[in-house]
Amino acid sequence: MALDSIYADTLEKLVDFNFDEKVANVFPDMINRSVPGYASIVAMTGILSAEFYQPGSRCYDLGCSLGASALSMSQSIEDDSKQIIAVDNSPEMLKKAQQLLEKSDNQSHAIELICDDILNINITNASIVVMNFTLQFIAPEKRSILLKNIYQGMKKGGILILSEKLSFADKAQQELLIDIHHFFKKANGYSQLEISQKRQTLENVLIPETLEQHKERLVQAGFRQMEQWFQCFNFVSLLAIK
Repeated sequence: MALDSIYADTLEKLVDFNFDEKVANVFPDMINRSVPGYASIVAMTGILSAEFYQPGSRCYDLGCSLGASALSMSQSIEDDSKQIIAVDNSPEMLKKAQQLLEKSDNQSHAIELICDDILNINITNASIVVMNFTLQFIAPEKRSILLKNIYQGMKKGGILILSEKLSFADKAQQELLIDIHHFFKKANGYSQLEISQKRQTLENVLIPETLEQHKERLVQAGFRQMEQWFQCFNFVSLLAIK
């Protein structure tokens, strides 16, 4: 696994973060050193999917990056006819995802990779929809539309797994959780320079919201039952059931 050193040296010009070839090459290292509990969320995505999967339905991994959640679903769902649709708008990420899936076990055959904006995807006959750290990269004014489209395309009893970085309305809480997250990154070997430079490149790209905003939007989309099943620092995962 290639190590993430993208921001290790001082960069003369900082540009907005994007999922280009450099990021794709180091993404597994980057995400595990940056998002506390990421491996657990991916593993539990598979377990939850296996429990709520409905035979003959579709599974979606929206903003699939390198396909980790899609593969977790595929390995956990015991149905030879399962169909998992993994979508990302980065050709570089999907190219790497394809390479990784080809090296994985035979469960990867159920995964279809699609390069497109997830806002363009018509969700149909879905019992499982996963968005692990995806919604935060969607323009806030488009998030409600996306969730309503997902809800409309889901089967009754289907689930949405929504994992996000949180912001907090309380200023002291916000500052504390940001500091703790930075402690986590430092413990994983990132320097203050790396943390600072990456944070600046993400400011206009990754826009977190409060837990209350996420729950309100899910209710507006139609979901009536939801559970916060995971939280570590300022990262959370919700399970919403149609």
